[in-house]
Amino acid sequence: MPFTVYIIYSASADEYYIGYTENLEERLYRHNNSGSKATKKANDWRVVYTETFELKSAVVIREYEIKKKKSRKYIEWLIHGAG
Repeated sequence: MPFTVYIIYSASADEYYIGYTENLEERLYRHNNSGSKATKKANDWRVVYTETFELKSAVVIREYEIKKKKSRKYIEWLIHGAG
């Protein structure tokens, strides 16, 4: 089963969250229903960006690369098609 690195956005919190999963639909449900400490402050999370990988090691590396930037500008650049 492929792995997905994803970025979700909450309009009410005006925040992005970056993560990875094997089941994006189930993971998004958990984010919106208090299944994550980092995202429990909102329940309107929606997927705004994804990348798919066959290897878990590759998805972990990519998630780290995105998080390492610590940049909202970079995240929005990815979302708007430059990635």
